[in-house]
Amino acid sequence: MSRLSAILFDRDGTLVQDVPHNGDPGRVRLLPGAAAAVALARSAGLPTAVVSNQSGIGRGLLTVDQVRRVNERADELLGGLDTWVFCPHTPDAGCVCRKPRPGLIRTAAARLGVEPAGCLVIGDIAADVLAARAAGARGVLVPNAATAPAETARFATDSAPDVLTAVRAALAEAGIPAGGRTPARPPSDGRTPTREPRPTPTPPASPAAPTTPAAPVGRRSL
Repeated sequence: MSRLSAILFDRDGTLVQDVPHNGDPGRVRLLPGAAAAVALARSAGLPTAVVSNQSGIGRGLLTVDQVRRVNERADELLGGLDTWVFCPHTPDAGCVCRKPRPGLIRTAAARLGVEPAGCLVIGDIAADVLAARAAGARGVLVPNAATAPAETARFATDSAPDVLTAVRAALAEAGIPAGGRTPARPPSDGRTPTREPRPTPTPPASPAAPTTPAAPVGRRSL
């Protein structure tokens, strides 16, 4: 990975408790260390984002507005990230954004004004790590009780016991002291990355997008 420029987090099972297809902000509960991990990245001057598969929309189980409200509640509890990006498509939609494909990572990087190669992606299943690699970023697995043992073994050299440890290790490896680096420079076109309090989904796949369904990876099929 090139110079660490941003940290991207999966949502369910990484930052918040995994409630399948949750549309109720009142059910959002942070996982231990999640808020501290986001705060640590922010104190180091790194922009942050959430990249999340939310196929409940495509399945008719959730609305975009419900997902946004849940994200807004999580954002409030986490202390605020710079942007939230989610894929609304089902696994068989053939979109380019659903993890393990790279679209969410690329979209988040573009919004933050950084290159994907400078992004660290932290998640709890193989799809998160594979999406990072497909985008040219680095992925770190933070396994939990629901993570498939085969995935934990597969990514043993790119894993951390929890999300806070993952951020600490990334900063140490990059030589970035917490609170000791100037915030990331704005993009060359003069835009300043701003926090988006109403997260938006990535656009539907274009006609040129692959039509082969993305094979489910890991124990979740969000």
